Amino acid sequence: MRRKFLVALGGAALALSLAACSGGGAGSDGDSSDKKPADLTIGVSMPTQTSERWIADGKAVKEKLEAKGYKVDLQYAGDDIPTQSQQVDQMITQGADVLIIAAIDGTALSGQLDAAAAAKIPVISYDRLLLGNKNVDFYVSFDNYKVGVAQATALLVGLGLQTKDGGKGTATGPFNVELFAGSLDDNNTQYFWGGAMDTLKPFMDNGTLKVKSGQTRIEQAAILRWQQETAQKRMEDLLTSGYNDGTVVNGVLSPYDGISRGIITALQNAGYGKGAKKLPVVTGQDAEIASVKLINDGVQSSTVFKDTRLLAEQAVIAAEAFLQDKEPQANDTKTYNNKVKVVPSYLLPIETVFKDDITKVLVDSGYWSADEVAAGQAKK
Repeated sequence: MRRKFLVALGGAALALSLAACSGGGAGSDGDSSDKKPADLTIGVSMPTQTSERWIADGKAVKEKLEAKGYKVDLQYAGDDIPTQSQQVDQMITQGADVLIIAAIDGTALSGQLDAAAAAKIPVISYDRLLLGNKNVDFYVSFDNYKVGVAQATALLVGLGLQTKDGGKGTATGPFNVELFAGSLDDNNTQYFWGGAMDTLKPFMDNGTLKVKSGQTRIEQAAILRWQQETAQKRMEDLLTSGYNDGTVVNGVLSPYDGISRGIITALQNAGYGKGAKKLPVVTGQDAEIASVKLINDGVQSSTVFKDTRLLAEQAVIAAEAFLQDKEPQANDTKTYNNKVKVVPSYLLPIETVFKDDITKVLVDSGYWSADEVAAGQAKK
């Protein structure tokens, strides 16, 4: 508690000091639009390097900004909230001209957002919406409700209840399924869950899908920090408590590839995938290379692909607009309320990837190479 108090106090003090002085930050020493890119610094705060996805995001944003001549301060916070708070504080005091932030906890950086506003530094919320503060200037992400719909639809397709083109499948069920959700401190989790549950509810209501554990609330399904090990432990507990009577799991709704791999490990350790005991249909998200290999090998059923190259590009476009004293172009001004304001947003499309989509969607686009898919490992 004392550590949290000191971090919050530091953020508040920083905001006051920046408001009182003229040093640092966009606009503090004149219009940034008349400066050369080499004179401008963009602070990029990413949550962790434990996920391939966030490594790719940070690299893409940094490379695209540097290609335009900007200086970039890229920091990873190691999934530690005080570390991210301190890193953003440092970016502000060192005079960043724009901040691009993918938060660990969307509610934990309010002091830093106030400090940025005092220093006239625009803040772009990157994929994870910053919550509870008016000083969030723009949001770049994907249509996260549609991500949840896509994950649930992929589960239905994998079970044979629907076809890929939206038609009715040949399977009738009933099927035993279990539900997983992301981290509750990530605002996207609610959208993923909402889209998925709206899609699955009719099948649950008519008995085609049965959640044998009875755990159908997001609080029960959530995996803190999206951790693979936590997901594996929860799946092990579900199998131990609910499937020792000879019944089997037919499908698992998973919101992220790392969670999917934890689920699959628990299932394989319990004998699934051996002999007649088939692995359940397991969904995912982010097209991480380890999971793409599992899909190619017939182990994981699907993933939702969110092209981080396009997301990085939109973050750069938004940053440049702010540096030119312009408003970035939004394509959604209604959906993303951060509990204080509706944040203007630019939302990107998504694609569901099954085994037969890997080449067309991921390899032909250059996201992964065929060799990387075969090895299940990204080249350095």
